[in-house]
Amino acid sequence: MNVNSNGYTFGFAAVMVVVVAAVLSFVATSLKPMQDKNVELEKMQNILSSIQVEVSRDEAAQVYQDYILEELVISEGSLVQGVDAFNVDMAKEIRLENDERNAPLYVAEKDGETYYVIPLRGAGLWGPIWGYISLEEDLNTVYGAVFDHKAETPGLGAEIKMPIFTDQFRGKKILDEDGNFLGIDVQKGTADSPYEVDGISGGTITSDGVELMILDCLKSYFPFLKEYAGTTATAQLNN
Repeated sequence: MNVNSNGYTFGFAAVMVVVVAAVLSFVATSLKPMQDKNVELEKMQNILSSIQVEVSRDEAAQVYQDYILEELVISEGSLVQGVDAFNVDMAKEIRLENDERNAPLYVAEKDGETYYVIPLRGAGLWGPIWGYISLEEDLNTVYGAVFDHKAETPGLGAEIKMPIFTDQFRGKKILDEDGNFLGIDVQKGTADSPYEVDGISGGTITSDGVELMILDCLKSYFPFLKEYAGTTATAQLNN
């Protein structure tokens, strides 16, 4: 065999490509359960963070069980049976009209108080953004918020995940005094009202993305919020 021939070179290269591809495929398949578990634990961390409970990834599963009482799904203002809230794919749901979505809702209890955690999904400047926002039992007052992103600019849009931005949401309102849904305005220099937070300097498009994400995702819950706001929500949920 002429190892200096073009045929030998191409053949050897082809065999190596197949071997490397097979090894990479095997490694990826072997690691996928671990990767999926890490994604699950990170999701639990974020849900807990929205109710001001900070835990490590290793602790997330146990602590999640301690604080999260129920995982519910809402569609068209009513509770849906038979759908696993934790595994609802928000990336797919937000492509649907608001009244067609399966909207997950997590009921949490902390220090004797009940909170409702709503997942969010939207678009930033360079890619998807997401997060969780928790409401107090009046289903109107924000208790906490956490956001993350895929590719926003460091020092600009990427600041949506920092406490200097997320801490502003605590205590803000999503419904006006008449029970009309407003969402939360995210604009630079506007943080004086209970319906506004200060946007990110140099991150206008990402700030707008957060505002639109909250407005769009919470619309799926508005019929539910309108019906139960101002009532004992936990009792209503359990009926």
